[in-house]
Amino acid sequence: MEVKNRLLNFKNVYIYQNDDWFKFSLDSVLLANFVTINFRTKKILDLATGNAPIPMLLTYRTNAQIYGIELQKEIYKLGLKSIKENDMLEQIQLMNIDVKNVSKYFKFEQFDVVTCNPPYFKTKNKELLNDNYIKSIARHEICLDLDKVCNIASNNLKNKGVFAIVHRPERLLEILDTMRKYKIEPKKIQFVYPKIEKEANIVLIEGMKNGNSGVKLLKPIIVYDENNNYSDDIKKMFEE
Repeated sequence: MEVKNRLLNFKNVYIYQNDDWFKFSLDSVLLANFVTINFRTKKILDLATGNAPIPMLLTYRTNAQIYGIELQKEIYKLGLKSIKENDMLEQIQLMNIDVKNVSKYFKFEQFDVVTCNPPYFKTKNKELLNDNYIKSIARHEICLDLDKVCNIASNNLKNKGVFAIVHRPERLLEILDTMRKYKIEPKKIQFVYPKIEKEANIVLIEGMKNGNSGVKLLKPIIVYDENNNYSDDIKKMFEE
């Protein structure tokens, strides 16, 4: 069922979603806050953008032109509806295409920043696939895998451009190796823990195309405090 939700705590800003498919999660909020944005950032590409939470959130950090790529037409339409309602069409352009075909629409090395909240899970175990095909594509590497994400990011980034991804910690070494395979040097890593006594369940990684070696490990983010309320770090992300 289609629903209309507030976009975090931003006044009069809404995002359309569908409960039968998926709703944007904390992962997108974390990535939108994590990625390096500065005055030199003029053009951003968000791969596998879904219903466009990352582009929408990034409009509150930058005036850069933002492009979101989404394969699934149903999800793309929800994102487009949100962008139109929130008067973001001048800054955000959504494209209902396969990310593998991005090169048909943009010349190489056009973007200052590329972001991606990709499918997390490999598809070797078919039993793990959701019966809902839209959910399966969003969660599993059916149409887009890690190697392709990093390859496309590298092709579209300018020299010294930034690539930021959110993923699962158990695939960290694979992610770092794949980024380096495509000349994206990891520069900062941040682990996210549901609670202080739990293991990390999210990792944020940023790399620089043709960057020098040297990586920073940022202080961890704890999502919930001892009373099961959002931590101060998370609350700050939800503020206007």
